Amino acid sequence: MLKRAFLLLLAPVPAFAQLAGLSDQQIAARIVQESRSAYYATGHPCACPEDLARNGSRCGGRSAYSRPGGAAPYCYPRDVPADEIQAYRKNRR
Repeated sequence: MLKRAFLLLLAPVPAFAQLAGLSDQQIAARIVQESRSAYYATGHPCACPEDLARNGSRCGGRSAYSRPGGAAPYCYPRDVPADEIQAYRKNRR
């Protein structure tokens, strides 16, 4: 029983260690994926210009990323501000 409890205490450590070992670029890529996933969860297919619309055409300028106002998903790691990368690191500890 004690051995099982000890293993449960160690379970979160690898997840933290894994996050701590990620570069800013890797974290930015995770933030982009989360941003895009959140947009797709609304039922709309065109978060980013490279996405495909329901009819199979490329979204391009019709994407939320390309249109001013409203939703503004991150589509590229370069879009993610440094302060958001740091906040991601801090909040995932």
